[in-house]
Amino acid sequence: MIRALDLADPETAKRLLVIQHLAYAVEAELIGFDGIPPLQEDLAGLMASTEYWFGRYDGDVLVGAIAYELPDADTVEISRLVIDPTHARRGHARALLNHLDAAEPRPISLVSTGSLNTPAVNLYLSHGYTETTRITIAPGVQLTHFQRRKN
Repeated sequence: MIRALDLADPETAKRLLVIQHLAYAVEAELIGFDGIPPLQEDLAGLMASTEYWFGRYDGDVLVGAIAYELPDADTVEISRLVIDPTHARRGHARALLNHLDAAEPRPISLVSTGSLNTPAVNLYLSHGYTETTRITIAPGVQLTHFQRRKN
């Protein structure tokens, strides 16, 4: 089940923060960089987020989430996609992407991830995204930006 998340609810925000820290710890290991901002975020910072959120549940347990912004009338920009590593590789990320596509059917979709985060890169490529740019964010660490355009 997927539903909108209310980060003003402390219990939801606490569970999401745990998932976010676990997920970004995996990415930090994959890309060799632990300076990922959401990895350092605290509960107050997460609860102050202005992003829109959907959460994926396994029964009553929140197992993943997708955050996004709407920078203009044509674009949805995914800012975070996190899955509890104990629930990884079960289709949760793909389900969240599909749900977002249905909820915000905009012609342009943007996302970025660490270039060495092969599982995320492969997920976005398999979902129709194409690489647009790579930028170096720290010595030896690159971020890949992706875009998908619908006709």
